[in-house]
Amino acid sequence: MTKFQWIIAITAIAGIGGTGLGATVCACFRRDSEKIVSLLLSFAGGVMLSVVCFDLIMDTLFSSNNSEPSNLMLAIFGILFGYCVVALLNYVIDRKTNPEVPHIDACHPRTADDLDELIHSDHLQVHMEQRSELFAAGIIMALAIALHNFPEGMVIGAAYVHDATQSLWEGSGWIVAIIIGLHNIPEGMAVAVPLVAGGLSRKKAIAITAASGAPTVLGAITGYKLGSLSPLWHALSLSFASGAMLYVVFGELFPASILMWRSKLPAASLLAGILTGLLLIYG
Repeated sequence: MTKFQWIIAITAIAGIGGTGLGATVCACFRRDSEKIVSLLLSFAGGVMLSVVCFDLIMDTLFSSNNSEPSNLMLAIFGILFGYCVVALLNYVIDRKTNPEVPHIDACHPRTADDLDELIHSDHLQVHMEQRSELFAAGIIMALAIALHNFPEGMVIGAAYVHDATQSLWEGSGWIVAIIIGLHNIPEGMAVAVPLVAGGLSRKKAIAITAASGAPTVLGAITGYKLGSLSPLWHALSLSFASGAMLYVVFGELFPASILMWRSKLPAASLLAGILTGLLLIYG
């Protein structure tokens, strides 16, 4: 296969495989290893933070090979745009789900103080008495996650454009794909719970959940093609990917790890991930 075909395959594993794995864990196994998952998520967040800050953003700033940073304002714009796009998608999901939860009101802060709130599955509990409503809620959740996965796929595509002169397993592209895949596991769990509880068979629930990761592939193709158009689009795609992943790290990965295990060890795991990222980039 060509390098581009390999990129599509790797992205499919991260997107479809990640959400599908989350659905499989949720449908077939017990959730009794949250401490391990917590450390894994925070470690992945640290690796991604290194990739963003010490690789993607640096390449955007110094793309002209000058000793002085260039494209500074372009990088800031792209980072803010990428961050805001993913944040907006999460806000849309929150607006759909939070009003259905009795405790989300004027007296309750609109922040995630529980893992189910963070992955948008808390509202599904209000549908538990009627299986048809629970199933419908699961389908809505799957569509929301599918929309959310498109910009994350662009991150993978942009990372591989950045490493266009390197082989498939050099650079940061494969690292980004792995982290996106890990990030998709709890999202897959959030989709599968209402589908199974709503009466759908486990196999069909896993299939539908895995399909919600398909837009990741479309996003990767878009990010790769846009980044290949010109140096300007290359810089924009890298900065957009950086902003999107900064939201994933600080808005999802690290908060999820803390909510799964309220300890100081996830912070230590985050630091270990940052140092590991440095070794992978410059080692």
